[in-house]
Amino acid sequence: MTEEMNVNDIPVLKEGDIVQAKVEQVDEKSITVTIENAPFDGIVPISELSSLHVEKASDVVSPGDELTLVVTKVEEENYVLSKRKADAESAWEGLEEKFNAGTIIETEVKEVVKGGLVVDIGVRGFIPASLIEDHFVENFDDYKGRMMEFKIVELDKEKNRVILSHRAVVEEQKSSLKQQTLEQLEVGSVVEGTVQRLASFGAFVDIGGVDGLVHISQISHDHLDNVASALTEGQKVNVKILSVDRDAERISLSIKDTLPGPWESIVDKAEIGSVHTGTVKRLVSYGAFVEVFPGVEGLVHISQISHQHIGSPHEVLSEGQEVEVKVLDVKPEERRLSLSMKELQENTADDFSDYEMPEENKGFSISDVLGDRFKDFNKE
Repeated sequence: MTEEMNVNDIPVLKEGDIVQAKVEQVDEKSITVTIENAPFDGIVPISELSSLHVEKASDVVSPGDELTLVVTKVEEENYVLSKRKADAESAWEGLEEKFNAGTIIETEVKEVVKGGLVVDIGVRGFIPASLIEDHFVENFDDYKGRMMEFKIVELDKEKNRVILSHRAVVEEQKSSLKQQTLEQLEVGSVVEGTVQRLASFGAFVDIGGVDGLVHISQISHDHLDNVASALTEGQKVNVKILSVDRDAERISLSIKDTLPGPWESIVDKAEIGSVHTGTVKRLVSYGAFVEVFPGVEGLVHISQISHQHIGSPHEVLSEGQEVEVKVLDVKPEERRLSLSMKELQENTADDFSDYEMPEENKGFSISDVLGDRFKDFNKE
């Protein structure tokens, strides 16, 4: 206090008063401040510098800094003050407004502690591990120092308790993106997506903030028993939109429809005259449908099954049976493939149309040479 100062000019400070002060000295565990017109200096313990843990006072303030402080104790020729409480008092009103309005707060993560993260928003804010992301995170160490967005989900001034959530921000953003995506989707269009999750019945693919289902039957032209044999989580895929139910937020997708069809190169794969091993898929009265390539079935007409006369394909074939077939004709534009089993079999029927008389029997009729066998053949 200067000699010119009148005793009436000396402010009477009491606990709870808010004052403006200037940092004069910074020690390891406290700082010394001067208060305008006050008769003596004040001390701010390191524990009262911040709502967060502070190792050294110099990490928070420097000489010459102007601070707003609250008087916590009046001692003989000394004031004990708190920056932490002054900051909190100033912050609470704004935090209540942000909480009621659902405002997003962007701030730096100051600490990673057991069970979550800590931020300084005028008061100590805590983010439980369950409210950090919308997915499981094993280690949060690299979150320290990161700027993140949060929403206040719990506020209790009496308990000095502030709980924040980054997960709420993420979910809100995803919900907004999902609605935009749903509005823009067109049935029949092809878009890029990312495989998010595999199930026994198919795969869920993210196509811009919303997941669609690719049923196992729509993954490949080949038959699949296991989704994981064709897809992996995180894989980028092109999908065709089959249907969109915006109210139920259900989207059906197809990967198969974006891939070359099995009939596109059938002329090269199944040349006329080529022989293939196939599987009998269906038996009908007029023949058998045999799958020779994944998704490609050809017809073996009943007349092409055997040299022997048969009344029904069921007499000699069964579904699931493997057979050798020869390609007779290919019509890719009609997706038709004509096949024959008969042409790969030895003809053991008693057909004498091409019979050539041995030299020693020339001069005799074929009936004289073959006898009863020829008579039986004529009866047929």
